[in-house]
Amino acid sequence: MESIIDITYFYLHFLLVYSESLKSRVHFPEFSSEIGGKSLTFNEDMQSRPWWTPIPDKNYLLEPFEGVSFCPRENLQQQRKGREANVRTAIEKRSLVPRMIYLSIQCASASLKENIEANGSMYDPKISSELRFLLERYAKILGFPFNDAIQVVVGVLSGQKSSEAFNSDTVDWLNFAVFLNAWNLGSHELGLSDEDGCRPGTWHIVNSLLERYIVEKVRTMGPLISSLGCDLPTLVQLVTEPLAWHGLIIQSCVRSALPSGKRKKKSGSVDQSNSPVSNAIRDSIQSLCSIVEEVTKWLRVQIKKSEDENVEIILSSFQRKEQTVGPGQVFQVLQALISSTSDTELGDRISQTLKSWSHVDVARKLVSGQRKVMSEFLQICDSKFKLLQSLKQQI
Repeated sequence: MESIIDITYFYLHFLLVYSESLKSRVHFPEFSSEIGGKSLTFNEDMQSRPWWTPIPDKNYLLEPFEGVSFCPRENLQQQRKGREANVRTAIEKRSLVPRMIYLSIQCASASLKENIEANGSMYDPKISSELRFLLERYAKILGFPFNDAIQVVVGVLSGQKSSEAFNSDTVDWLNFAVFLNAWNLGSHELGLSDEDGCRPGTWHIVNSLLERYIVEKVRTMGPLISSLGCDLPTLVQLVTEPLAWHGLIIQSCVRSALPSGKRKKKSGSVDQSNSPVSNAIRDSIQSLCSIVEEVTKWLRVQIKKSEDENVEIILSSFQRKEQTVGPGQVFQVLQALISSTSDTELGDRISQTLKSWSHVDVARKLVSGQRKVMSEFLQICDSKFKLLQSLKQQI
């Protein structure tokens, strides 16, 4: 927990220092390199951790028994170094996102501004080059050169590559696809197009990937309470990160395109209302509306179930005799412990504490906590849906 707090503070500190760097005109690539070179202090006390979980990411009790009842010291050091390296990589990756969001919005906005001249002159090319630089760094963190990362994204969508190519970094890969689309709006370097050649292919790639990984996850999750929400954090992250960033880019495009329909066009300006990009924006808005609507519908079904019904589902899953791993096993061990102990063995205080423990109360707290998370997530989805509907009416 302490290391998570440290990462959060580092991330907030990064944003604060970066905002200050804007005032002093420090270029982001130089500033980012300076941040990346700073050392981090990990304040976890590994020596006091129990043997079955030497590091937070490792728990031997959840793995098959292999006759090892302790973690050798040399293995512990290797695991600690590996985890610290992973944390540094995660911090670097997350630190790139705010600037890529800003640059993506700039690229998208400039690609549709009404004052674009008929000869095709665009915005400051430094915006595109900086976003390209950050995309290359982001792809490198994901383990691929820039061009290879593009091929992975295209290959997964077309079926030429398995979806396992994303490994456990699905959110990061979808973020990459979203920012790649924004960069391509200004640079036009990829030259991708759909089969009908009517709209930029990167728009279609982002829409299809978001639909595949969000809608399919919703449809395969089933009743959330039976799995205790194991996939809910991933679903929330997919909606609040790549889908949200894509929505911001769309919103910037719509706002930039609005003047062409609200006032008299300036001489030399280009009508963007029927351009391929404008058509792609309409399709993207409709796609996001469908995705968010699917998630919202699923959430309402989950929240609609009564608390007592959900409590019964949890208790029945805990009490299955065939369950040997997971919460059910813990429940059975606690029940056996409570029924077999006496006041003379444990003392009055501990004995009374054990007897006051109620499995029904625990199940009810689980249901209440999950319902609160789903309700807050539903509010986020409703807000996004309203915004997308308003954008649909504007373009």
